Amino acid sequence: MHAPPRHYSAFLLLAASMTLVGVYVALSKPLVAAIPVFLLAFLRFGIAAVAMLPWTVRARGEAKLSPREFRFLFLQSFFGNFLFSICMLSGIALATATAAGVILATLPAAVAILSWIFLRESLSRRVLLAVFLAVGGIALLQLARAEQPAPGFDPGATPGAQTASALGSLLLFGAVVCEAIYVIIGKRLTATRTPLRVSALINLWGLALSAPFGVWQLTDFDLASIGPQTWVLLVFYSLAASWIAVWLWMAGLKHVPANRAGVFTVALPIAATAVGVFLLGESFTALHAAALAAASAGVVLIATDQETGHRSPVTDH
Repeated sequence: MHAPPRHYSAFLLLAASMTLVGVYVALSKPLVAAIPVFLLAFLRFGIAAVAMLPWTVRARGEAKLSPREFRFLFLQSFFGNFLFSICMLSGIALATATAAGVILATLPAAVAILSWIFLRESLSRRVLLAVFLAVGGIALLQLARAEQPAPGFDPGATPGAQTASALGSLLLFGAVVCEAIYVIIGKRLTATRTPLRVSALINLWGLALSAPFGVWQLTDFDLASIGPQTWVLLVFYSLAASWIAVWLWMAGLKHVPANRAGVFTVALPIAATAVGVFLLGESFTALHAAALAAASAGVVLIATDQETGHRSPVTDH
C-alpha cells in the first residue's frame, strides 16, 4: 500500500516550507548585522501583515474563532513566530555555524517525540529510523563544516567569547523547542481553518507581540541607514518567513501526521548549508554528500511508510 497522491503533494509542501526557512535563516545574517533583533522582528511582521490583509479579515460566512482556536493561534504565534524568531536570530548572532547546524538537526526528533507525547501519534520503526538518519545526516554535514572553520573563528577563544557561544547554542535549542511546539499546535488548527487564514492570524499576533520591543528599539535607530539591498532582503525575509513558508507548512500538515511532518524539518539545515555552498563559496565534500544521502533516505522512509499511525481524536476536530 502506497501513500495517497495528496500525501505526496503534502510531502512536497512540507519540504518546500522547510527549505525556504533554511534559505531565509542563512540569509538573515546580514539583516541581523544591520538591524536590531527586536526591530527586525517587528518590521518582518509589519510588512507581512500588509501583504496578508485579504486573509486577516474574517470572510463572509466564516464562523467566528472559538476560544480554543483563539488560544491555539496565540500559542502558535508566541512559540512559532515570536520566540522562534528572537531565539534564532539572536542565536545565529552569537553561536558558530557548526553549533547552529548540529542543534537544528534535533528538530525531527523533537517534533516526533512531542507528537508522541501530546498527540499520541504512534512512532513506527520506519519513523524512528528516519529520525535517526536525519539527525545522523545533519551531524555528518556539520562535521564537514567543522573541518572548515569559519573565517575569524578562534578555537582558543576567551572565556567571554565562549560564554557568548554557549548562550547562542542555548538560544538555538530554544528555537528548536519553539519550532516543535509550532508543529504540534499547527496540526490542531489545520483541522478547522484554511492555511492562509491561519498564516495571517498568527502573523498578526506576532506583530502585536513584537511591537513593544520593536518600537522601543526604533526610537534609537535610523531607518534611513538601511540600504536598498537590505530593504529587498528584508521584504523577502518578511514574506518568506511570515507568509509563504507558513502557508506551505500548514497546507502540507493538513494531510500528514505531525510526527511524519517533523522529519521534513531536516530540509531547514540542509538548505542553509546549500546556501553556504552555492552562494557563499563553501566547498562540497564527500561528507556533505553522505549527509544529504542520509537525510534523503529518511524522507523516503517517511514518504513510503505503510503505517498510518494512530492519531488522538483531539487532532481531528
